[in-house]
Amino acid sequence: MVQAIVPATTANLGPGFDVLGLALNLYNTFTLSEIESGLVIEVSGNGAERLCRDENNLAYTAAKRLFDETGQSISGLRIGIDIGVPLGRGLGSSSTAIVGGLAAANELCGGQLSRQDIFALATEIEGHPDNVGPAIFGGFTICYARQSAVQAVSLEPSKNIKPVVLIPSSMLETKKARSVLPESVAMADAVFNIGRSSILVAALLEGRPDMLRDAMEDRLHQPYRAPLIPGMDRVIEALSRYPDIGVALSGAGPSILCLVARSKETEHLELIRDVLAELGQDYAMISLEFDLEGVTVKN
Repeated sequence: MVQAIVPATTANLGPGFDVLGLALNLYNTFTLSEIESGLVIEVSGNGAERLCRDENNLAYTAAKRLFDETGQSISGLRIGIDIGVPLGRGLGSSSTAIVGGLAAANELCGGQLSRQDIFALATEIEGHPDNVGPAIFGGFTICYARQSAVQAVSLEPSKNIKPVVLIPSSMLETKKARSVLPESVAMADAVFNIGRSSILVAALLEGRPDMLRDAMEDRLHQPYRAPLIPGMDRVIEALSRYPDIGVALSGAGPSILCLVARSKETEHLELIRDVLAELGQDYAMISLEFDLEGVTVKN
């Protein structure tokens, strides 16, 4: 029996579309064991009823991809899934399934593939690297492609900055959120996001909360996704009045990521709570920490 524990992730961080991501200390756990025959999938946790228990299950799809890649065959497979990451909220739940299935299956096969190999396979399955990157490597990741190979740099964000997520009761499918994006963007918007992404890297590494408001502005994806997420624009606009709070859509949404100054955590949490109440927005606010390890595997 092998267990893979995979962190939640928040991607894009505003301007870093399909490039930047952070790992957070919410976790999904995937337990794989070989059985005599067939496929058995057991799911527990919030939203368990939404996950399929057949060969369409994403964790199984990822595990099978790993077995095929390594040339391994097994007689049957039992998969246990314990959900701690909210489903369909822009916190990387699908990435946890991909990474968990790959990492656990890799251990069952004797650990033949490196983390970089697993990252390449996970990106192939997911279609973009900004969630699977931090899920595998932890911390603050910057992903990029070199020729046909995808790469990731994992860095440790400053302890001066603390993540807070605002999670609505509604869900949004990533496929739908990506379908509204344009195929091309204006040069001015591209330049705007390059500047903001660069500032964001500096803010996260240097621990500069005073730079977060400007650093997390975006023109490439949030304006197009806003109509799918009622109230998102109002929340981001209201919180953007405060220079030492960064706010952006988490991944494809509908959750919202806030990065705040750790030294002002109590003050900022109260401020965010007041803004949500003033706007009549129903979000669950969770104060988190950065996960610095990425996926962990246990026998």
